[in-house]
Amino acid sequence: MTRPGLAACQVSASYGTQRVLDAVDLHIAPGETVGLHGPSGSGKSTMARLLALLHRPDGGHVSIDGTPVTGIRHQVPVAVRTRVAILFQSPRAATDPRLTLADLIAEPMRAIGTPPEQVRARTAELADTVGLTADLLTRRPHAVSDGQLQRACLARSLVHRPGYLLCDEATAMLDASTQAHVAAVVGEFQRRHDAGVLVISHDAALLARWADRVVELP
Repeated sequence: MTRPGLAACQVSASYGTQRVLDAVDLHIAPGETVGLHGPSGSGKSTMARLLALLHRPDGGHVSIDGTPVTGIRHQVPVAVRTRVAILFQSPRAATDPRLTLADLIAEPMRAIGTPPEQVRARTAELADTVGLTADLLTRRPHAVSDGQLQRACLARSLVHRPGYLLCDEATAMLDASTQAHVAAVVGEFQRRHDAGVLVISHDAALLARWADRVVELP
C-alpha cells in the first residue's frame, strides 16, 4: 500500500565537497504540520528545495503520495510539480522587481497557459485571501513593505491549490501582526484542502505552537 504524503527518502545533498544532508528521511502527511528545526548550516533550506523539486539529491529520492519523482523543475510534469509549493524567507529575493504584485501572483498561472479570465479571477480571489487591496496589486516590489510583498508571495504559492506547502523561515522577516496573518492564512488553507505543511524555523517556540511534531536536523 502506498503511503500518502510528501517524503524525502534517504536523501543526501552536497555543495561542492561539503555534505549538507546525509541519508535523511522526512515525511509530511496530508493535513499535517511538520516543523523542521536545526542550527544554521544543518540543511533545512536544502531539504525544502529538494522537496520542492528545485534541487536534485545526490542520493535517495523525493516521493509524492507514494510515487517517486524523477527530475526537477520543468523536467517534472505540471500536474506533479504543482502539488508542492514553497514560500521563501526573503520575498525580495524570490520576486522579479519588474512585476506588479498582481503579475507576481499570476505568474505561475500564465506559465502553464491558464486562460486570462481565470488568471484575473484567481488573482483577485487570492489577493483578498491574503489581505492585499486593489491599489497594492498595481505596485511593484520597491513600492510595498516586506510584509505586503510576502503576502503576495503567499498568494502566489497557493495559486495551484498545492497538496503540500513548504514555509522556509517564511515569517522570520515579518512583524508580529503579519506573522500571525500569514500563519492564519496557511492554517485556513490547510484546513480547507487537507494540505500538508512543512514549517522551517530557528524559532523552537514558534514550531511548538504551530507544528504537530518537530523534526530536528543535527
